Amino acid sequence: MTKTFVLWLPILLSSVFVFLASSVIHMALQWWHKSDYVKVPQEDKVMDALRPFATPPGDYMVPNCATSAEFKSPEFQEKMRKGPVLMLTVMPNGAMNMGKSLALWFLYLLGVSSLTGYVALHAFHGWVGYRNMIPIIGVTSFLGYSAALWQMSIWYRRSFVSTIKATVDGLLYAGITAATFAWLWPR
Repeated sequence: MTKTFVLWLPILLSSVFVFLASSVIHMALQWWHKSDYVKVPQEDKVMDALRPFATPPGDYMVPNCATSAEFKSPEFQEKMRKGPVLMLTVMPNGAMNMGKSLALWFLYLLGVSSLTGYVALHAFHGWVGYRNMIPIIGVTSFLGYSAALWQMSIWYRRSFVSTIKATVDGLLYAGITAATFAWLWPR
């Protein structure tokens, strides 16, 4: 049995509490993330133009090049200048499978909470009080919920406003995780 197993209850419950908080944010407070994705101008025409290509689900960059030499070529630079320049995620046609997405989200939350518990077990040897625990647990879980979001804005031009809002969500999730761990930490 691993030492992390003693934290099964805070790991599980913090994941459940964060899952519920994220559900409230995305369902009851829809205005908070409403502007994260805007409608493309002339959406029907854009969809009609793309449909014949039957592009399989995946992540794409347009224009794209295979080598650094091609990137430097006048032809590629002209494509970049003319545009449009896109980072594109193509999803399968049809309704989104919310069950699968919610299950994956919960597994992710369990992963963040498990790693947070692992770090906390190595940082603390027994009960050390809320004041000592909450900052370490909060920062560790905040990094798990939010740190990588910024790469998408830095490198792939995702809106910084969307990233800031998701980071605020991560701060809330970290607070919930830290409070749950401090509450249920074995004494």
